[in-house]
Amino acid sequence: MLKVNNLHARINGKEILKGINLEVRPGEVHAIMGPNGSGKSTLSMVLAGNPAYEVTEGSAEFYGKDLLSMPPEIRSHEGLFLGFQYPVEIPGVSMVNFMRAAVNAKREYFGEPPMSATEFLKMMREKRSIVELDNKLASRSVNEGFSGGEKKRNEIFQMAVLEPRLSILDETDSGLDIDALRIVAEGVNKLKTDNNATIVITHYQRLLDYIKPEVIHILYKGRIVMTGGPELALELEERGYDWIKQQVDGQDGAQ
Repeated sequence: MLKVNNLHARINGKEILKGINLEVRPGEVHAIMGPNGSGKSTLSMVLAGNPAYEVTEGSAEFYGKDLLSMPPEIRSHEGLFLGFQYPVEIPGVSMVNFMRAAVNAKREYFGEPPMSATEFLKMMREKRSIVELDNKLASRSVNEGFSGGEKKRNEIFQMAVLEPRLSILDETDSGLDIDALRIVAEGVNKLKTDNNATIVITHYQRLLDYIKPEVIHILYKGRIVMTGGPELALELEERGYDWIKQQVDGQDGAQ
């Protein structure tokens, strides 16, 4: 599905990613963990196509296609979804119109007829129940006046509607109380199939108590320095990021 090889990227002249190698297959859930400033959000932005970030070296393929050559909207149509750490408000644009436009743009990309208003509203009702999103929220402007938890539920609702092949969730757990965290995580779990995959970016083990990844990656100083199974997250929770820093910085100093 996704193959990233030796990916380097910078923003405002500063190199953030320094050789990322990553492979994600259909049906898998990967977690990327790491301290602040390690490059986790940068990786998500680069894969999604944020033009503020410049790729200086390396490659990223999505189902054999050159992901880095695609504009952001084509990446979305091809099935890549990014759940933002800080979802933005879009005043004056209703959720219904916003999501229907997104769905029909994807259908047009694949040569399919637009979805009628009746069909779309029926689908919205079905998808809304996945994350217990109130009908009143779904009828309002995008994220306007939403609490942090409501914005994150709305992100997973959008994910449910768009049915991406690869979802990248950038610190979806930040700012969530335990109930909102559970609802958001359950929504992600309900959407998991053998044909899609998820990359969860997080600082903490607590999200991984609900969303069970098969693979854990530790990102530090722009590189994936450690990969393992679920037990790696538990060890990280116990030892803290200083353990990673000591290991990596110690190795770098010995070279």
